[in-house]
Amino acid sequence: QVQLVESGGGSVQAGGSLRLSCAASGYTSNINFMAWFRQVPGKEREGVAVISSGSGSTAYADSVEGRFTISEDNAKNTVYLQMNSLKPEDTAIYYCAARCGRCGDWYGPLSLASYNYWGQGTQVTVSS
Repeated sequence: QVQLVESGGGSVQAGGSLRLSCAASGYTSNINFMAWFRQVPGKEREGVAVISSGSGSTAYADSVEGRFTISEDNAKNTVYLQMNSLKPEDTAIYYCAARCGRCGDWYGPLSLASYNYWGQGTQVTVSS
């Protein structure tokens, strides 16, 4: 089992920045992908950014490309999401997700169904 705990959410004005953190614990050695998703009430949860724990390769949703950066600190078992130039449409609950190796089918790096473990979420609010 893997436990994920997010932190760093809050309120910020448009154009501002926030950094989210996701601390993983438990059987973390089997994790091969970590990702951030977000969800607005009434809408589906969408993938924002993903990082491969082995190679460090990253991928982003078009809506955040160039503004958000995902990174990891393997020594701390922590993944970060640096969010710059925030827009009101970035307002959502942000969730950290992890996928373990050979744990279910693969639907793509930013697909909800590819991930096995989820954090509780942290609210990000961007005001205009």
